[in-house]
Parts: sequence; structure tokens; C-alpha cells
Amino acid sequence: MLTLSRRLAFVLLSFFMVGGFANTLTTDPNYKPARGQSGKDVIWIPTPPELVEKMLTMAKVTPQDRVFDLGSGDGIIPIAAAQKFKANAVGIEFNANMAEFARRKVAEAGMQDKVRIITGDIFKEDFSSADVVTMYLLPDLNLRLRPTILKMKPGTRVVAHAFDMGDWQPDESAIAAGANAYMWIVPASVQGGWGVTFDIGKTARINLEQTFQNVGGTITVDGRTLQLLGVRLRGEDLSFQFRGETEAVSTFKGKVSGNSLSGKLSTDYLVQTLDGRRL
Repeated sequence: MLTLSRRLAFVLLSFFMVGGFANTLTTDPNYKPARGQSGKDVIWIPTPPELVEKMLTMAKVTPQDRVFDLGSGDGIIPIAAAQKFKANAVGIEFNANMAEFARRKVAEAGMQDKVRIITGDIFKEDFSSADVVTMYLLPDLNLRLRPTILKMKPGTRVVAHAFDMGDWQPDESAIAAGANAYMWIVPASVQGGWGVTFDIGKTARINLEQTFQNVGGTITVDGRTLQLLGVRLRGEDLSFQFRGETEAVSTFKGKVSGNSLSGKLSTDYLVQTLDGRRL
């Protein structure tokens, strides 16, 4: 049992601990970031406005999109996404002073109804609801985030200022204000065997090998195994061609949704529906 004096000491200690913790959450209302200042894992270098617009244009941001900016700094990207592209945007910033500074910028821009700035850690916050992810992080941080990004819904657009994601090659790249921007589209998982049926009742098997958005494979139909040509995977959109027994070229265009595959197969003047399931 605690004595009265020990209880009092415990209460006082708790008070100071809570007070000390609360003090770490206070922010400086006069804070202004300085170019090159140190952050949690990076230094702060603002993204030029021209590059911000290029990044958001590459991602084809629309008013229906939800944009997450990882390491949002002064909030320039979320604000631009809301002002120029009418999207809803969320910035995640670890530095409490920087996050509060960004909130003031959001208020100055009159974008409080479309932009939210979170004080948080990009490796702990949930951004899985994003349609578009933007970031200006060092290569090792990009690689740490890569597994999380690859689990996001297919078709999510990811745009980075300056740094890539290792052997995951970008789908597009651009230059603005003398700086590089790279964009990736999260690919659907298509690796493995697929059993498919044409609407005329014929069946086939498709085998696919996948490395990120790069895909190759074969189709076995009528007892013949044929190489797939020009396979293209962009998000959940999959297309390929193959040459049949008569050398006629068949073209497939469709979508992957989890373990289902559906689309149209065109050969000369014949168009068939193709449906498939992962084996």
C-alpha cells in the first residue's frame, strides 16, 4: 500500500510527466521552416511549384480523387491538389511545427474544407484509401514504403520528386523546373495460372509471369501453347495478343479484379467475351 507521502510523490510525478508530454505537443505560432533544415529522416527542400503541377498532372488528379502527400512539409502539394485539381488531399508530416505551419498555409488558401494535415509518421499512418500518393523522400525511404504501396488497390498512382524505387521501374517520368518526377501505377497481381472460358464454350489456360507491371506468359488453347505478345499491365487493365493456328492475331483487352479476369477477345471480325479465374 502506498503511504500518503508516496502517493503525493506519485501524483506529482504523473503531473510533471503529463505536463512534459503536453509541452512536446505545443507548437511555435511564429515558426517558419528554413530550406535545408533537418527532419526525422530527411532535410526539408521545398518542391518547386512547377514540379508540383507536373506531378499532379502526370497522376491525372481529378475532383473524385483522394491525394495523400507523404512528408508534406509546408503543404504545397495538398494545397495545389485542392486548388488546381479540386481533389481532397491529406498531408502527413512528422514535425509538429511544420505540420502546424502547413495548416496555417491551408487556412490562408481557404482550403480547410478540402485539405487536412496530419501530424504523424508516414510508416504508421494509414494512407490505403489514397487514389494518388505523392512524396519527396530519399531512396531508402521509398524502398521501405514500396511493400506497403504495392499492397494498395491496383490503379493507385504514385508520384515521386527526384528519387526512384529501385528495380520497380516507373511507368512515366518527366522533368520540370530542372527536377525529375517519376510515376508508378500500382499493378494488379496476375502471377500464376488462369483458367479462361470464351463465350462460344471453348476453354483455355493462361500462364503469366510478373515482375511489378512487367508481364509475360503463354496461352494454351486447342492443345497448342502460344506465346503472349505485347503484354501490358497498367493498374487492373491487362492486354495482350497471340497468333493462332491460322496465323490470325487475337487481341485481348480486359481487367483483373482479385482472382477474376474478364474482357473481350478480338480475332479478325469475331469478338468474344473471355472470363477467367485464377487457378
